[in-house]
Amino acid sequence: MESFALHSLSTSFSLSSRPSLFRFSKPVIKSPPSIHHNLKPSPSLPTLRSPSLLASKPFISPSHSSKPRKPHFPIEASKSTEPGTTLTPPAPLQGAKPIPFIISIAVGIAVRFFVPKPVEVTPQAWQLLAIFLSTIAGLVLSPLPVGAWAFLGLTASIVTGTLSFPTAFGAFTNEVIWLIVISFFFARGFVKTGLGDRIATYFVKWLGKSTLGLSYGLTISEALIAPAMPSTTARAGGVFLPIIQSLSLSGGSKPGDPSKRKLGSYLVMSQFQSSGNSSALFLTAAAQNLLCLKLAEEVGVIIPSPWVSWFMAASLPAFVCLLASPLVLYKLFPPETKDTPDAPAMATKKLENMGPVTKNEFIMVGTMLLAVSLWVFGDTFGISSVVTAMIGLSILLLLGVLDWDDCLSEKSAWDTLAWFSVLVGMAGQLTNLGIVNWMSSCVATTLQSYSLSWPVAFGVLQAAYFFIHYLFASQTGHVGALYSAFLAMNLAAGVPGVLAALALAYNTSLFGALTHYSSGQAAVYYGGMLPSNTHFISLDFFSLTITFLDFFFLKQLHFCSVSFPFQ
Repeated sequence: MESFALHSLSTSFSLSSRPSLFRFSKPVIKSPPSIHHNLKPSPSLPTLRSPSLLASKPFISPSHSSKPRKPHFPIEASKSTEPGTTLTPPAPLQGAKPIPFIISIAVGIAVRFFVPKPVEVTPQAWQLLAIFLSTIAGLVLSPLPVGAWAFLGLTASIVTGTLSFPTAFGAFTNEVIWLIVISFFFARGFVKTGLGDRIATYFVKWLGKSTLGLSYGLTISEALIAPAMPSTTARAGGVFLPIIQSLSLSGGSKPGDPSKRKLGSYLVMSQFQSSGNSSALFLTAAAQNLLCLKLAEEVGVIIPSPWVSWFMAASLPAFVCLLASPLVLYKLFPPETKDTPDAPAMATKKLENMGPVTKNEFIMVGTMLLAVSLWVFGDTFGISSVVTAMIGLSILLLLGVLDWDDCLSEKSAWDTLAWFSVLVGMAGQLTNLGIVNWMSSCVATTLQSYSLSWPVAFGVLQAAYFFIHYLFASQTGHVGALYSAFLAMNLAAGVPGVLAALALAYNTSLFGALTHYSSGQAAVYYGGMLPSNTHFISLDFFSLTITFLDFFFLKQLHFCSVSFPFQ
């Protein structure tokens, strides 16, 4: 779960400030020290404007000619540098970006005042739909940061009298949203303690003798970490990209250089694809998974024992894709370096530098085992998922693995709380006011006119939901904008509710690897050793299409064998 791709990246994990995981590796490029504009030149050396130069005699060019020549005076700084005449760059634009702002507002105004209101829809519902669409347009076009724009939408819904204050802020107490927020803190604990690094490094040590083995080692370690580290972006930036970069540099594969084809590009591409499959395998592996189930509940689709049900339905296609992705990319995009005999030794050296497992790592392991166990069996004891997360965070705070400053500095968590709450609240009210039912009936009528069976309609709608992500730069933004609408269309076409809800949610995790701008982890890996944009998008389109088809067919077959078939 992730907040807007580039925004969540910039506020959560700064790769430039993170030391290399392999302490003995050297950076490729060392940036020069910055020079402060207030530093004065050394008094021991004359400068262009020093009195010693300005007072000197004119310099006469040495020549034996008796012909007089014009004197050449020392070069002085331009008059533009004199006090009061210094040219300063224009101040950066503050506030909302004009064009995205105008377009976003125009969407809502057009719907509210120029599109005829259907007879079945109340004025309050139509006005809320206009505000919601304007909010969604702003989330896509970004006239302001995501949280700020969502707050403006919330304010508009109250000022116009569309929603009361308690109703508008009702979603801020939503359990699923707080589970998402706490998941950010768990991810920080993995990075802070170094536990994620240690787990991944062990797999490099065990499977790293070949490039394909390295890829499988990283893929398996991500799948193991995913259920307890519920942020794909955090796993990418905090654990796997630094390891891949260190391995690549040691093999002579450098970012921004043709040598990246030796090793780095393949490892990054493979890990990028595998991250989506890992996120689709576990409910708690990504924040957008939790948001999907909450929105499904708002539409009326309730999934019993969500953690277990999610895993049972996803396990077959996800495991197939996890095992196939490294091999498929190995054939489509083969690395120049096929063997990596030094990688296990590097991993062993890294583990020696890390030392024995620390107390905080043991606490992190124990806490995550407890959390995952309660997520699986908590319903038996009457413990909800969010209460489990609260217990886990309380343990980490009490034992000093995390402190409150760590939580406060996790800006993306609080930003997510703000804009997720606004979206979920508006979506819930649209359902309560009848907008979703009206849309469903319209879609059902259209589909009936084409005489489509529900399996055909299911395939068309799933494919549309998947590939329309080319227009989005965020998984959660896509969910907030389209998940409820597409779920309603599926239901109107006669698709079983649980199948439709989970299929859309799985696709949300998968299309995070569709382009270099499609998610937070995409931005992280794109800054690593990815190939050119054209090559990257064509490869991802092909591999993601295979993955989509695999999930599409296998999940239908698997749904027939699980305990909650087609509800």
